[in-house]
Amino acid sequence: MKILGLEGTAHTFAAAILEDKKVLGEARDIYTTVTGGIIPYDAANHHRNLSSKIIEDVFKQASLTFKDIDLIAFSNAPGMSPCLSVTKDIALKLAKEHSKPIIGVNHAVAHLMSGHLCTEVKNPIYLYVSGANTQIISLEGDRFRILGETLDAAIGNALDKFAREIGLGFPGGPIIEQLAKEGKYIELPYTVKGMDLSFSGILTDVIKKFKAGMKREDLCFSMQETCFSMLTEVTERALAHTGKNEVVLIGGVAANKRLIEMLDIMCSERNAKFYSVPLKYSGDQAVMIAYLGYLMWNAGNRQEIIDIFPYQRTDEIVVNWL
Repeated sequence: MKILGLEGTAHTFAAAILEDKKVLGEARDIYTTVTGGIIPYDAANHHRNLSSKIIEDVFKQASLTFKDIDLIAFSNAPGMSPCLSVTKDIALKLAKEHSKPIIGVNHAVAHLMSGHLCTEVKNPIYLYVSGANTQIISLEGDRFRILGETLDAAIGNALDKFAREIGLGFPGGPIIEQLAKEGKYIELPYTVKGMDLSFSGILTDVIKKFKAGMKREDLCFSMQETCFSMLTEVTERALAHTGKNEVVLIGGVAANKRLIEMLDIMCSERNAKFYSVPLKYSGDQAVMIAYLGYLMWNAGNRQEIIDIFPYQRTDEIVVNWL
């Protein structure tokens, strides 16, 4: 079965063609800014303007035409409404033109499924860390249960806002990671409340310290160490609570090598297995959209109404494919 996947929930528009679990073609382009964050309508225009080129590129990589496609899957939730709407319109137009079935999938759940696509994980604790999400998740019955999450900003957004405030541009995570290698530790607020986390106080304090003249490198190092220690703590507590012995790290922030190192050490000390989604598939991309579409379609999921759901949560989805 060959599936065309389309991703377009926020800053990235991407397309991919999957044959079962084999990637036949994949392309993406990221909307970026020098100052400020994502402007939703600008990002939507970015998606609209580049979609044809990206989709054409994917078909060339795969040496296929639309006649070979069995299903179109697209990201319909959660995300920025203008971006979601553009992606839905593109998917519907293609489905109508080429008489193909279509299915909308939840972007966040697709990230979770990327862990199963790219690693040998079976029944893990999922640590989902991205620009808009920070959640510790476990599949219990037919639902993904949120064991803990951020109470304010997501870790990715916190890092990006910090980067913008100190003049690093967007996205800021990769630059922060590089600068942190030259830094020394400065104490910052550490806020864990049960299984939940808060990053707003850390963000306020670190920006205040920058304006007071503290070095970027030291602040980048300290921001990473503090935030990642918090994430590691609640993930370890989730392992203890559920009795599971696997952790998989997913989402855009999963590309950070220091976070990977801290979680790997923790899992080793608990005799648990640690997995992380490879860098290529840790951020937003369409391979995970195509894969979740494939899983849902094969499990018998069909949608009479194709729409977008900007605020749909991970734990609202009934899981009948794992």
